Amino acid sequence: MPRAEDRSPQAIRPLKITRGAMHHAEGSALVEMGRTRVLCSATVEDRVPPFLRGKGKGWVTAEYAMLPRSSAERIYRDHVRQGRALEISRLIGRSLRAITDLAAFGERTILIDCDVLDADGGTRTAAVNGAFVALHDAFFALANRGALVAPPLRDTVSAVSVGRVASEYLLDLDYVEDSSAEVDLNVVMTGAGGFIELQGTGEKGTFSRPELAKFLALAARGLKRIQVLQRRALGGEIAFLTPDAPAGKPA
Repeated sequence: MPRAEDRSPQAIRPLKITRGAMHHAEGSALVEMGRTRVLCSATVEDRVPPFLRGKGKGWVTAEYAMLPRSSAERIYRDHVRQGRALEISRLIGRSLRAITDLAAFGERTILIDCDVLDADGGTRTAAVNGAFVALHDAFFALANRGALVAPPLRDTVSAVSVGRVASEYLLDLDYVEDSSAEVDLNVVMTGAGGFIELQGTGEKGTFSRPELAKFLALAARGLKRIQVLQRRALGGEIAFLTPDAPAGKPA
């Protein structure tokens, strides 16, 4: 089937990550995947949720929201803690915590806000991809304050969608493809290839175990490309910190 941007079935949409998209945030990134645009910003707070107080650990969480005219019809505000937005917020938070050493930055919370500016499918996966860049730079800001005691990041994280549309297997679905998909999955994976989350649905039928393997192989191909672009946005290399690095100086 013909695709927008003349993409092949195995190609992701044009992806652009603009680092430092907001002046005041400790970390931020504007992610553009095709016509989907998500602004991700990181805020560092010197406090943790009640269940972590006194335990010497930090917390990473996220809030996801679609701005009122990010879609064809206006979306009402005040829905961050409801339904789909809450589910996606939790997905982003889980994805980031899976690759973060929470004991490495003291009793602090890093809150990632992911605001959808324009929606054309794949907003949750775009949010994960931008949230990682914002989180990385928030840790960089903490390092420059001398507030890190150990390497905070264990790995990278990225996300992409795959699906079967008109009996064809496609990578990184846009809205038209997603809305007509027979099967669609969202895949979140670490740079080392470990899966953090698989969200799969047979929208118009079932899918087999061999098909699932095919979906995952297709997703892995796209995720490798996304990881390259994340690294490029961060200057070529992810700034992991080494245990013996001087305080405030990322390795």
